[in-house]
Amino acid sequence: MAQTISIGATQHMELFKAKLGSQLKLCEGQGLKVDLEESPAGKFTFLSCRIAGEAQRGSNDEHIQTLLRQQLAEIISDVILNHWEDALLKDIIRENYYYFGDEEKKLIFDYSLRHINREGREAQNTLYWLSRKNRINQKIIDFLNYNNRIIVDGFIRFRLKEYLAELRDATEKAVDEFLMEREYREFIQLLQYFVEVQEPRMEMVHLCISESGSFKLFDDKMQPVRSDYMDGFFLDMLENELNYEDLLISALITIAPRKINIHRASKENHNATLETIKSVFTGRVSECPGCALCTEP
Repeated sequence: MAQTISIGATQHMELFKAKLGSQLKLCEGQGLKVDLEESPAGKFTFLSCRIAGEAQRGSNDEHIQTLLRQQLAEIISDVILNHWEDALLKDIIRENYYYFGDEEKKLIFDYSLRHINREGREAQNTLYWLSRKNRINQKIIDFLNYNNRIIVDGFIRFRLKEYLAELRDATEKAVDEFLMEREYREFIQLLQYFVEVQEPRMEMVHLCISESGSFKLFDDKMQPVRSDYMDGFFLDMLENELNYEDLLISALITIAPRKINIHRASKENHNATLETIKSVFTGRVSECPGCALCTEP
């Protein structure tokens, strides 16, 4: 007996139709032949998938119906994750973070994609992405086992609450990341201002950073920077719990050299510190390709 399953949605119906047509065509060899019929109903469009023809020898009605439900679940979950998800994220950002500007919302959206593993061409191969896909896929199959009609909009809203919670969590993390980066940018701008208004006290400073993160400063004659330049910094570090990076940045801003040459033994370590220095002292920083100072402990 022929069975009909209807898919209804307010968006992406052309995509559903194209995917259903191509995917179900591949299943004809397994005895699954489906006729598609499109019909509007208010703001929704429905695609009726009706099993037609006879099952192949060795197959039975239940096998064909199971195969249809599996194929429909695969297509619906794919459209939700790869196409519907963008709109869901943007709705969450618009409803919960309306006080941000359009450009800020766009950045938060981009960060959200990163937090749900949808950044880069290989995103669909990540375990997290595949896990989300499998969970949504199974929920759709479970629903279709007892229902012949699925409205995707309502299914997402009422049956995929765990999935929606993951998207909200991703946007929360994205907002935190955005705020931290904005605070960091404002901090860098403030330090850049201090450097610009500060009269340079040295022409050149050689900065040597050990693998542990401690540093030494030398002048253009390769002599250690005089202690009077550093007076008060170690006391500040003890009283205010400054770390080595804070102390280093403070020392360099006080000296405000016209040029900074960086020496370090490991090119993999302390990249964040060096990026901060390069951002604050724009155009003044160079990195030594290798010398005796670079290997000094």
